[in-house]
Amino acid sequence: MTLPELTAELSALGEPKFRAKQVYTWLHRGVRSFDEMTDISRALRERLETEYELACPTAARRLESKKDGTIKYLWRLRDGNCVESVLMRYRHGNTVCISSEVGCRMGCAFCASTRGGLVRRLLPSEMLDQVLFTQMDSGLPVSNIVLMGIGEPLDNFDAVLRFLELVNSPEGMNIGMRHISLSTCGVVDKIDLLAEKNLQLTLSVSLHAPTDEVRNGIMPINRKYNVETLLAACKRYFEATGRRISFEYAMIRGVNDTPETARLLIRRLKGIAAHVNLIPLNDVEESPLKPSLPETVRRFQQTLEEAGIPATVRRTLGSDINASCGQLRRQFEQGRA
Repeated sequence: MTLPELTAELSALGEPKFRAKQVYTWLHRGVRSFDEMTDISRALRERLETEYELACPTAARRLESKKDGTIKYLWRLRDGNCVESVLMRYRHGNTVCISSEVGCRMGCAFCASTRGGLVRRLLPSEMLDQVLFTQMDSGLPVSNIVLMGIGEPLDNFDAVLRFLELVNSPEGMNIGMRHISLSTCGVVDKIDLLAEKNLQLTLSVSLHAPTDEVRNGIMPINRKYNVETLLAACKRYFEATGRRISFEYAMIRGVNDTPETARLLIRRLKGIAAHVNLIPLNDVEESPLKPSLPETVRRFQQTLEEAGIPATVRRTLGSDINASCGQLRRQFEQGRA
């Protein structure tokens, strides 16, 4: 709950307003029990223990890359379900990638997260806990958040908005909106709703193909919101927020990586304030799709840049610990991790 909500809650218990800020501060430090709140009276701690429950995640698995220091967590939630978070170290700070759902119902062909479908949506507190406890366990301050883990954030719209409010709170972790990225496979009606909120986060759109023919085959959401409809929503989003959109583009060998496809993408993105993030595809055991060759990726990037579209190739982190989305959870469920 927010600080004003907690203030009202404790006021109803007869506590002064300043007490709520004390409790709120402790909660956003990641305490696992009310007894850890040492500047609060024992009587109040006992009452909180009676009235409320702290449901903190536990690390079912923790893997650290020997190559680049990336840390992947498999968090076990109170109901036994598991989600993934990944801490990535960059020169500009530490970024944590968090999950928004247990599983996913979007069915993207190249993604391990969607295998087994959607189990349930996460609570705002369960998203916040991934940031808090990743920071606590690693001992590294988190400065950036990406909602690109398991699940489709806009399929859990209200809970994600609530999480953003909590993590942005000056009395809490105080992570600015411009340090937060939200990734979507293209849920157009929710993109429009998000635009109305005029948050200053970065919207990342998983495009992955410039044509309906190709995108229909790898992303079922395209049958509901086709490429033209999605890009129109992206234009509206930019007009409403002034925020440039990042288009995620997984490079899939022989599917979406030809020179002609690059030229089609250029035509599609004309008139949109865009940045294209080319992603070397991760191998998923159950998928026949394979990553593009490095030279193919380089040429694709060059073609975009020559047309005036900023394009980068995502740096691959944690390759020795299955750091891509959904892989560790899938292996854990199958008894292989």
